[in-house]
Amino acid sequence: MTKHTYDMGLIGNCAFLGLIGTDTAVRWLCWPRFDSSFVFGSLLDSGKGGEFSIRPTAGGGFESRQYYQQNTNVLCTEITNADGSYRVTDFAPRFEQYERSFKPLMMVRKVEPLRGTPRVRVACRPVGQYGELALNRRRSSNHIAFLGLDEEIRLTTNIPLTYVLDEEDFTLNETKYLVLTYGAPLEAPLESTVERFLSSTRDYWRKWVKSMSIGDFHQEQVIRSALALKMHQYEDTGAIIAATTTSLPEAPGSTRNWDYRYCWMRDTYYILTAFNNIGHFEEMERYFHYIANISTKVQDKYQPLYGISGSAQLVEQELPLEGYLGNQPVRIGNDAYTHIQNDVYGQVLVALLPLYVDRRFIDPERPNPEKLIFEALRMIEVTMDQPDAGLWEFRNLAQYHAYTYLFHWAGSHAARRVAQTLGNPEMEQLATRLMHEAADHIEQCYSPGQAAFTNAIGSPHLDASGLQLIMMGYLDPNSPLTHRHLEALEKELKTPEGLFYRYRHADDFGTPETTFLICSFWYVEALACVGRVDDAIREFEKLITYTNHLGLLSEDVDAKTGSQWGNFPQAYSHVGLVNAAYRIAKKLDKPNFV
Repeated sequence: MTKHTYDMGLIGNCAFLGLIGTDTAVRWLCWPRFDSSFVFGSLLDSGKGGEFSIRPTAGGGFESRQYYQQNTNVLCTEITNADGSYRVTDFAPRFEQYERSFKPLMMVRKVEPLRGTPRVRVACRPVGQYGELALNRRRSSNHIAFLGLDEEIRLTTNIPLTYVLDEEDFTLNETKYLVLTYGAPLEAPLESTVERFLSSTRDYWRKWVKSMSIGDFHQEQVIRSALALKMHQYEDTGAIIAATTTSLPEAPGSTRNWDYRYCWMRDTYYILTAFNNIGHFEEMERYFHYIANISTKVQDKYQPLYGISGSAQLVEQELPLEGYLGNQPVRIGNDAYTHIQNDVYGQVLVALLPLYVDRRFIDPERPNPEKLIFEALRMIEVTMDQPDAGLWEFRNLAQYHAYTYLFHWAGSHAARRVAQTLGNPEMEQLATRLMHEAADHIEQCYSPGQAAFTNAIGSPHLDASGLQLIMMGYLDPNSPLTHRHLEALEKELKTPEGLFYRYRHADDFGTPETTFLICSFWYVEALACVGRVDDAIREFEKLITYTNHLGLLSEDVDAKTGSQWGNFPQAYSHVGLVNAAYRIAKKLDKPNFV
């Protein structure tokens, strides 16, 4: 079986994201938000997905080379064939202007001849309503307007409009520019404005990278992962989505095709840890405010996930689209928002802890700062003996999960620290009691016969969330019990290639076929925690071979073929890489991480 990779690069500016294929085609771009309908979506349907490409026209095929300009999210695709070669530079403008972030809904393409006399064909056919709506075109003096959506899409270019409208070949003998906008159009000189935007965007990303505080352990991959993670933050609200896409299958034919363009509360702690580990305060603060805003609206319970605006209703629908490589169904929305996942209360408490104890943060500006903490503690108290769907969102199975109790424990621990900071003995007493209750439940998951903690009380199954008992500090990393627990997880879930399954038992959709990358990075972190640093380095270096040609990670990997599957790029896989690299670097060079 051949190795499958996602041969695409990611561009974005914290207002939108786009995926560009190695053939220059925009395979995925949603406007005006991360979770809007695609305007280009050939990734999920070659016919209904529209097209935006700058392809060569001579027969005989072509070669492609795709790369990022160093330490930026500016993407270059070079095409070579018998006629010659040319380069397409794609980017989403982002830089500081008038003391604010300039991040327009604007995709810019610069096309330069490099050698010979290449002939190209430009196609630009955006669509609406997930391919159900064909847009009307209106030709103007120097642009083409596409009408039918809430706001106008406009292509401004110095390519003859006839060539674009008729999709006719032409010789590329000078640099051409294409600026595609949603809403506010470009109303400025084309060539000079694009060059200024390109230079400013490049400078912005390089300055952002320079401000990272990272060790020298695999810096290049950490930088690329950090840049990818940054783009997944919807800056307007601070939300960070799980992945750029929807419905890319976890394995071919598995029907595990989910919409990941939302913000999962369960991953809050890991994301904030990653930004903290690279020293980026602004992103942490924005995400804190998003979480805090949701927390003020919660009445009965927290949902496992929310929309990027904080919306609670994420009704799942199936769309009449081909699907990626024919994999159906294609889903938008995610019914996991209806699930009971009780670890979210602890996740929120651990995530919000710095607002109360980190002196870099000014007062959270709430009239009653104790209220939020008390409410989350009360939810932990109420759900302490309630089964839930667990971390992996089992749709037809409720258990008393060790992972849920771990975050009851960690969240109560965080609340106790807040109580001590605020001088609130009532809160401290409640948090301490819940810590002990949660620990008692975790201990009920211990299986003497397996010398390990299973995934739930009374369950024989091990799963990768058990690694978190080590990483969160519940288990003493120097204890023989901890080492035996880790060895049992290795034996059950690790592949010979060093990848980790979430679990190996059957769920609602059968037995998982692919490994989950973030679990593999958790394993690396656990190895570093217990002092097996050489093993951690070896396994980390195996994992970074599973990126695509640009260093981007998917959600899942087929251990046998090394194929990428699942939604892409997966922000949480990059979170896992950043945190694992930090954990190793901290062990290798302690003086740099005091």
